[in-house]
Amino acid sequence: MISWPTIQAFLVLTLLASESVASHTNGLRRKHAGSGKHIAKRQSCKPKHKSFTITASTTKTTASSTHTTTTTPEKPKSTPKNDDDNNDSKSSDNDNKGNSNNNSNNNSNSNSGSNSHIKSVQAAAGFTPNGNKAGTSSGNAMSQIQSHIGWWYDWTPNPSWKGNVMPVPMLWGGGGADSTDSSRLAAFSKISQAPQYMLGFEEPDCPSGGGSAGMSVDDGVKLWEEKIAPFKAKGTKLGSPSMCKQVAETWLKEFSNKIKTDWDFTAVHINKNNMDGVRADIEHYAQYGKPLWITEFACVDDVNGFTPCTDQGQINSFINQIVPLFEGDGRVAAYAYSNGMGLGNVWPMTNSNGDLTESGRTYINAISKYH
Repeated sequence: MISWPTIQAFLVLTLLASESVASHTNGLRRKHAGSGKHIAKRQSCKPKHKSFTITASTTKTTASSTHTTTTTPEKPKSTPKNDDDNNDSKSSDNDNKGNSNNNSNNNSNSNSGSNSHIKSVQAAAGFTPNGNKAGTSSGNAMSQIQSHIGWWYDWTPNPSWKGNVMPVPMLWGGGGADSTDSSRLAAFSKISQAPQYMLGFEEPDCPSGGGSAGMSVDDGVKLWEEKIAPFKAKGTKLGSPSMCKQVAETWLKEFSNKIKTDWDFTAVHINKNNMDGVRADIEHYAQYGKPLWITEFACVDDVNGFTPCTDQGQINSFINQIVPLFEGDGRVAAYAYSNGMGLGNVWPMTNSNGDLTESGRTYINAISKYH
């Protein structure tokens, strides 16, 4: 028979065991309840900065340099910046840093501009006087231009040195066009020392008068061989006769087939008012296979006769286009601003008082970028 104290002890142990099981079960419930709450939070989590997500997507798919700017709450520290954001930040920092930096750079550029030039595309070695393509015909504005040019001529056999500017002599014609032509022929016959360069006849393919020599091909061949060709044996580089009819010429082709002593560089006259016409002239004379000297160029409407440009804006534009064209073409060894006859009163570099015109200033400004 079980005693009462034994029964009491059993009941106490049973009660203690029940409380322990209940406590363990509640602990498990609390643990799983906490875990479930944590999972629910992760599943429902959305980006706090929706606008940032859109910005990142736009930046990634757009090639434009324009970036979307949005106002956002505090950005998480762990959010990485994309490259464009970094660039924007750097750009903004640079902008904020320095109007003073920009100003100093501008001042530096303006101060150094006179010492730094655009590089010219050089022609064959030995064909550019003083290594400077730019030149002029006549001595007009020489005091203002001489520091920017390498050569000059004035249609005579004996142009003088102007500072460091190389003079280039010329046999203008056969002596029969007028008294000036005759005196030039006589003076040419007296040249004793061989110059570095020499120019042939002035527009023999057009009738004499109005600035052209007017010579037959056969007369030209005879005079060339007698007067000009001997200088080649002395080391002079010879320039061909220059044509009046530009791309329409036939005189020079026939001349080239008849002479015994070839020229070394081709002298070209360009009278056009657009760069397409200028390029056409260059392409035509480049076919002779020699370096080119553009011994005269001017803004002229040559479609309907010979009409010099009179609009200053057109002239300025023409000069600012043709100089870089010559400087950038390796076939062109030299070029000269024309101050010849029949070019009106707007194109010439100087006026009747000898003062520099706007056209003259424009040419000087254009070549000073290179020389």
